Amino acid sequence: MDDPATPNTDQGFDTMSLATLSELRPSTAPRPVAAAPAPTAAPAPSAPARTVNRIRAVPEGTEARGFALYVGIDEAKAVAAGTDLPSIVEAVKRLLAETVPGAETYASVALAPIGAGGRDVDVVRLALQDPAALAKHRQAAVAEKPEPKGGVVIDISRKRVLLDGDIAPLTYKEFELLQFLVLREGRTIDRGEIISTLWGDVDDDETPNERTIDVHVRRLRSKLGAYEDIVRTVRGAGYRFDRHADVTIRYASTPSPDVF
Repeated sequence: MDDPATPNTDQGFDTMSLATLSELRPSTAPRPVAAAPAPTAAPAPSAPARTVNRIRAVPEGTEARGFALYVGIDEAKAVAAGTDLPSIVEAVKRLLAETVPGAETYASVALAPIGAGGRDVDVVRLALQDPAALAKHRQAAVAEKPEPKGGVVIDISRKRVLLDGDIAPLTYKEFELLQFLVLREGRTIDRGEIISTLWGDVDDDETPNERTIDVHVRRLRSKLGAYEDIVRTVRGAGYRFDRHADVTIRYASTPSPDVF
């Protein structure tokens, strides 16, 4: 056991993993026959055996801290059922609050390109990086096509950009900005929407202003080199991604999820 005076700074975050729930029914194995006891008063009837839910595949030295429930429902199915995705999320949150007051929740909605196909729940699992789903996806994936020698390859799944076959030195935030525009191809995005989406979870004193967004875009363009015009400025409105004939976008799995 750790010394309470010395906090564990890494909290085991680098060794966290997922387990699955498995329903275990009470054992039905026959019990050994014993000699009949002397007659006694009939005991009060006992409550029926309760099904026990256990967590399997738990490594030694770990403990359960919560769970993830993957729900596959597209917007059309929700509307057909007379509801919508945010309402379903709020209903689940209310149920948890009633069942276990104080339970913390965090919900995300998985996005995929229109027409991408596949089962909804598989899309959700891939978007949220479920290890088992990722492993299955890699095993089932066909051999990739050779990288094109020229042009731009925006690889959403691998979080990288290739320029004429070479990896562009984009920072994480620069790739996030490019991905944000790519996934909204054809739309002009104003600076306020970029700030609220890409910096929505930071403190107010760390939130950039619109001039800072211009700086981020300028740096992104400089690293795109001869292909900088795929990020176009719409004067007085914002920015837009323009796809050219020499631009390839690889979605592979689903983009990063948006948070409810």
